Amino acid sequence: MPSPLRPMPFGAVRLLPGLFQQRYDLNRRYMLSLKTENLLQNHYAEAGLWSPVHRLEDIHWGWESPTCQLRGHFLGHWLSAAAFIAANTGDQEIKGKADYIVSELARCQRENGGEWVGSIPEKYLDWVARGKPVWAPHYTLHKTLMGLWDMYAVGGNTQALEILIRWARWFHRWSGQFTQSQMDDILDVETGGMLEVWANLYGLTGEREHLELIQRYDRRRLFDPLAAGEDVLTNMHMNTTIPEVHGAARAWEVTGDPRWRRIVDAYWRSGVTERGCYITGGQTNGEVWSPPHALSARLGHRTQEHCTVYNMMRLADYLLRWTDDPHYADYWERNLWNGILAQQHPETGMIAYFLPLHAGAEKVWGAPTEDFWCCHGSLVQAHTIYANHIWYAHDGGLTLSQYIPSELTWEQDNQPVTLRLTHDAQLKSHHRPNSIAYSLRVQAAQPVTFNLRLRLPWWLSGAAQITLNGAALLGASSPSSYVEIDRTWTDDTLHLVFPKTLITESLPDAPDTFGVMDGPVVLAALNPGETPIQQRTPGNASHTARPNYRISGVTLHGDPAAPTTFLRPDNEREWHYWRGDYRTHGQPQDMRFIPLYEVRDEVYTVYFTVNR
Repeated sequence: MPSPLRPMPFGAVRLLPGLFQQRYDLNRRYMLSLKTENLLQNHYAEAGLWSPVHRLEDIHWGWESPTCQLRGHFLGHWLSAAAFIAANTGDQEIKGKADYIVSELARCQRENGGEWVGSIPEKYLDWVARGKPVWAPHYTLHKTLMGLWDMYAVGGNTQALEILIRWARWFHRWSGQFTQSQMDDILDVETGGMLEVWANLYGLTGEREHLELIQRYDRRRLFDPLAAGEDVLTNMHMNTTIPEVHGAARAWEVTGDPRWRRIVDAYWRSGVTERGCYITGGQTNGEVWSPPHALSARLGHRTQEHCTVYNMMRLADYLLRWTDDPHYADYWERNLWNGILAQQHPETGMIAYFLPLHAGAEKVWGAPTEDFWCCHGSLVQAHTIYANHIWYAHDGGLTLSQYIPSELTWEQDNQPVTLRLTHDAQLKSHHRPNSIAYSLRVQAAQPVTFNLRLRLPWWLSGAAQITLNGAALLGASSPSSYVEIDRTWTDDTLHLVFPKTLITESLPDAPDTFGVMDGPVVLAALNPGETPIQQRTPGNASHTARPNYRISGVTLHGDPAAPTTFLRPDNEREWHYWRGDYRTHGQPQDMRFIPLYEVRDEVYTVYFTVNR
């Protein structure tokens, strides 16, 4: 289906030096540090091509262990991430590694008889059909299927498509033996994004076989009551359902059936609009949806799973492209800063499965080769997609959606245009400015006319100040909207100043419990010297538990509507940049606040009570 917003072609947007380029580089280094043989270990083992005998000290463990029923899930994530890196940057090192892995998967498929290429045995799916407990085989297999799709659709590897189509024949034959009622039972066991894979294939081939797979993987027990307005999400495993709704979204795009669109809209309405979220933008504790606007009782060690953040951002992008509503881009931005960045270690690049938000929290970081939680997979994908969400084309011009330093190479009316977005450090300020500033330079080989739209973010505290070649344009103060500029461009520079201030946001069901934001960024208070306690590790991880800390909570004295009554800038300047640190004043306990995404191994608190 046509969309008002269209993403830029791969490779059109290049990241510029800064925070996002640094985090991207961390992720790429981690991906390349993993041995190819170990990435393939479980596919090799299933095809009879590899054995860990005498090499147990040098394999991937955790959820990639040869004894784990979820083994092999990570490789598909890795392939998807590698495809995006190669397509966006032309990175030949990671492309060569990914292409070789695809060729080895083809070898595994031949050894398995020409169709099956899974990292787990086919009988796991038969166990699901029999009602025998097994840990999410469809979820595991979907990762490899989706990795193959991305290697073809994004990475241009035609062999990946050949493998995928042959493997789809197996699923078509296997699923065809069940009645609809039996398939409904099968789909109750986590299926991941299987529906999205089949929709992708059908959109490409138009084959009846692939349409039938869409129909068979239609999870009616979830979708029908959801579309009817029922709350089916409360206490349901969140990351089971989001990829299924990705499938509904893609099915709407390739079939045009309005039922699929109703399902997607109903999911967003139930999961976001009518449910509420934490200040970070995330949801869940213990991986399940919280009841609508009832979050205070669920602040715990396992708040905000990383996979759910990444997958909800993917869903937001579907809806942004369909509707052209900037609220979806606001959602994406909040979760980017306070989920994707906050759950990647700024130095090691490792993942925090959860982002605890209780008082005295600590992030628990995964290990490079010993854990491979599901969130290791969403980690490597999340940091490859920045460039794909900054700019969109719309009829008549361009939309700037995310303020990530970058350079876009584009064509309008067959004329090349370059748009370069950079941070403006506002170095002339005597004190840290209460705004975020950007420069956007537009250069065209020949004068060219088009409409340029700039998203005004939700966190604006006043009128955005925009100048064009030094001349002021009308101030625009409406958050969550677009400002539009129609002109003939040659070599022009826009200067954007977005005012911000400290704000507080309370828990939906606890108005006296609040967190603090600085523009789009959640702040965390660093808590000194509490008694360590032992925290259980995420999921079934083999990772040794790290100590955590418990404090009874923190009360601040002041006015939550005016955070400057208890916070003031601290350590505001280093070298050539302004820092985002604050310190309490007039409080019983002296605390330093820093951006949540900068927290490494410190003990921190996000939510506070207020004593006026």
